[in-house]
Amino acid sequence: MGSVPDPGELTELAQPSFEEFQKQTSLMTSCTLLWQELSDHFTSLEQNLMKKSEALKQMIETLDNQTQTSLESLKRREVTIDHSVEIVAGKVGERARAALESLEKARDGGGEGANDDSGEVDDEEGLLSALKSLCLKMDARGFWNFVTARKKELENLRSKIPAALGDCVDPAMLVLEAISEVFPVDKREEKMSNDYGWACVVILESLTPVMVDPVIGKSRLLVTPSVEEKAKEIAETWKKSLEERGMVENVKTPDVHTFLQHLVTFGIVRSEDLALYRKLVVGSAWRKQMPKLAVSVGLGDQMPDMIEELISRGQQLDAVHFTYEVGLVDKFRPVPLLKAYLRDAKKSAASIMEDSSNTGRATHLVARKEQSALKAVLKCIEEYKLEEEFPPENLKKRLDQLEKTKTEKRKPAAVPANKRTRASYGPMPPAKAGRITNAYVSSFPFIRSPSHSPQYASPAAYPSPPTTVYSNRSPPYPYSPEIIPASYQGSPIGYPAYNGYCSGPVPAPAPPVYHPHHHQHHQFHHQHQQHYY
Repeated sequence: MGSVPDPGELTELAQPSFEEFQKQTSLMTSCTLLWQELSDHFTSLEQNLMKKSEALKQMIETLDNQTQTSLESLKRREVTIDHSVEIVAGKVGERARAALESLEKARDGGGEGANDDSGEVDDEEGLLSALKSLCLKMDARGFWNFVTARKKELENLRSKIPAALGDCVDPAMLVLEAISEVFPVDKREEKMSNDYGWACVVILESLTPVMVDPVIGKSRLLVTPSVEEKAKEIAETWKKSLEERGMVENVKTPDVHTFLQHLVTFGIVRSEDLALYRKLVVGSAWRKQMPKLAVSVGLGDQMPDMIEELISRGQQLDAVHFTYEVGLVDKFRPVPLLKAYLRDAKKSAASIMEDSSNTGRATHLVARKEQSALKAVLKCIEEYKLEEEFPPENLKKRLDQLEKTKTEKRKPAAVPANKRTRASYGPMPPAKAGRITNAYVSSFPFIRSPSHSPQYASPAAYPSPPTTVYSNRSPPYPYSPEIIPASYQGSPIGYPAYNGYCSGPVPAPAPPVYHPHHHQHHQFHHQHQQHYY
């Protein structure tokens, strides 16, 4: 029979096999987890590839549609050229005949509008008639003078000038000649006398609807090659003049507005100048028309970055206008921007108070700055219907409070005429002494000057407050810091030395004494009254 194995030997043989089993089990678990991770990873990659493939497919379809649309548009533009030219030629013929008739009537002295360009116009019809007469005659100088003399009728001009230019034989050339006095370079001798940027903008805006294609519309402007070349030369001249003006930072906003509107009106925007356009727009972003002009000159794709730049410059209000123009309200919420604008206005006002040495003027400037900020925000809330998100009641209350404070400061204090009031700390002085020395009836009842006591100084020793007599409850006008130092903190009975005239405690005042130098005091008071008023 075989020998029975030793139990100790069985234990030594079984132990290694169990450890090996545990290792295999752990390895299987790790492999399973790794396989699961790899499977999930490849599944995710497959899904991403499918999404990208679908996105590319949609992009290709979109590009195909855009290409087809562009081809159809180009074909339509090509087909309609002859018809558009025919329509424009007919209009030019009619305008030429009307211009000849107008000139003949003016020569014969029988034209109704012979004097419209120089005379006064009483109504809108007269305004339109005068403008048409000037446009028919191609009188660029008279047209310019007529428009610039009627800034108060700006809205009527906006509505009537396009109709008048529509009767012009060559409206584009008329406009270029009309604004040539101040654009691209101001040729006037007194350049600072009047700023006519508003007139240039109105005329250029009014020219745009006249130059659109009669068939296609705004997508094609009917600008002749000669006019386009002339417009490009003007734009280049304006850009060269930037060096003389101190570059973009020192150019006035009306000039910037005119330049950008000139580019849009004649369709001469250049992609290589987009960086310049952006600087100009950001520098004049507060102008109401800037967001639309920015899009028109090709800055639509850069709008998010431009809005971020405006916010970083503290121009949150301008940023709000830009966001609504390009539809980025969801990305740049208007209400937080408006609140940040108000906070910055308050910080700026606080800095004025800290830096200013004149507290009264600083307070006035701070109030004006806060009023301007509140009015701008309230107008923005009303324009974009933000009342639910940003209730304006508190802002209106604060604005009313500032307006009320401003009104109260403007009201003059009541000054009772010829009224003598007894001081609470002394007997009533004689009438003549009160008029001369003003010993006990002071402009400031809370202070007693050493001059009130003849024991320490005579009335003529140093200046005294004005001689106006009134109730001791309120001063009639602001006191002068030259007479009463701001550092004074004394009481009516005893106080520290005042301007070196008193070097110790002052005893109770003695009864007033008439001083012989009343004439000298009366003359001095008269000088001080002139200083106050």
